[in-house]
Order: sequence, then C-alpha cells, then structure tokens
Amino acid sequence: MNIPYESVSRETLASILEEYASREGTEYGDHEYSMEQKVAQLHAQLKRGDIGLTFDPNTETCTLISLR
Repeated sequence: MNIPYESVSRETLASILEEYASREGTEYGDHEYSMEQKVAQLHAQLKRGDIGLTFDPNTETCTLISLR
C-alpha cells in the first residue's frame, strides 16, 4: 500500500528514512555521507517523486520504492 509521505508525521518519516539509509547494502558511490546527508538525499527524492513510501500490512513494515 502506497502512503503519501506528507501524511506521515515528521518524526516518523525521519525514523523511516534513517532506518532505510542505515541498511546494509545502501551504497552512495565513492563518497562518504553522514546520516543527515543520506536522509536529506532520500527526502529530496521523495519530494521529486523519484521514490515513494510503501507499507506492507503482512509484515507491518515501511520501505521506500523506486517510482521512476
């Protein structure tokens, strides 16, 4: 189920983005980025519509998916 990111509280969205950015295998190329920078990049991608927020009721988890 897709969820408009604007409908999620700021704190919850920050937690979801931080959890996603901290997953093993999320590489950002040759440069090292701080957690704040990674979260900011993800938030910008949400605003542009490049990625979306989805909720799986079976596992009760949220994740980010590519929309482009």
